[in-house]
Amino acid sequence: MGRVIQKTFVEKDGGLIARVTFSMPSSTWANTLHLVGDFNGWNRTSHPFTCDRNGLWSLTLDFPCGRAYQFRYLCDGENWINDNQADAYVYNQYGSDNCVLITDPEFKRYVE
Repeated sequence: MGRVIQKTFVEKDGGLIARVTFSMPSSTWANTLHLVGDFNGWNRTSHPFTCDRNGLWSLTLDFPCGRAYQFRYLCDGENWINDNQADAYVYNQYGSDNCVLITDPEFKRYVE
């Protein structure tokens, strides 16, 4: 199993939210893995993944609907990883790309 971003849209507190699970395969060689993005001020430690006993890394978060968020994965505090399942990519100031997560329930990802 490769990287996976799974979105579900659920009612919470009287409104619709995007519940997003980010998963990385057991073949990911890491001691720590964090989700870092504009939603958390690019904080490198606030959103750690958990690793289950089979080695699968995962993290589930709730996001407001109708927005676009930039993010990347940070492996062992120094190696940036992008997700090939992201909804889009945007060039960043460091000469690489950030992944984009779109939380619009009507959004359909373009797949070639």
